[in-house]
Amino acid sequence: MSNKEKTTQDEGLQNVESALNRTENWFEKNQKIIIIIFAAIVVIALGIIAYVKFVQQPKNREAMTELYKAEFAFAEDNFELALNGIDGEYSGFAAIVEDYGRTPSGNAARYYAGVCCMRLGQYEDAITYLEGFDSDDPMIGPMAVALIGDANMELGDNEKAAKHYVEAADKANNDYLSPLFLIKAGNTYELMGEYQKALDTYTRVQEDYYSVLERNDKTNIEKYIKRAEMHLGK
Repeated sequence: MSNKEKTTQDEGLQNVESALNRTENWFEKNQKIIIIIFAAIVVIALGIIAYVKFVQQPKNREAMTELYKAEFAFAEDNFELALNGIDGEYSGFAAIVEDYGRTPSGNAARYYAGVCCMRLGQYEDAITYLEGFDSDDPMIGPMAVALIGDANMELGDNEKAAKHYVEAADKANNDYLSPLFLIKAGNTYELMGEYQKALDTYTRVQEDYYSVLERNDKTNIEKYIKRAEMHLGK
């Protein structure tokens, strides 16, 4: 390999890593908003429905009470307290999952616990919680799958990460999240040296979501396609 080709390849990898960092920054900036929406839609709405349906079941009411307490710590970005709680004061999300896992509130706690573990660097635990979470919500469900991808990325399993990003994009099936997840998948394929898969993924974004991308994103997806093509000798 010539020095020029090596320099080009190194620059390409740096660009990929930079792109992954930008998408991770997007999650950090928007994840809290999405979680608040989730809390409002899933916890409160389903909580009211669950209360009506299970009014004779104090276990679910207890779970809802504990969940609300843990949410306050989460809202303050105190992920350790939110996850583990304080003895004698309130349970954290981990205990809520263990004690009330079959209730709607226990299911919501799984998502919260997964996010807390991600922020605390406990990636294997995050995967366990998020894989146990179940939601048909078009935003939160795909986000949970994408977070599993992020956790696998942190653990060095890029193949599983890319698989979950594509799964999240398919599950979302919307103009807001799907292109983001597909771009993350494409970036990951590039890091793996699987440039044809990267090209196919970027092309899918261009063909299916180009009209809804912001100006910078349009420029980026074109650059990604050209970079993948360059590595493939096209």
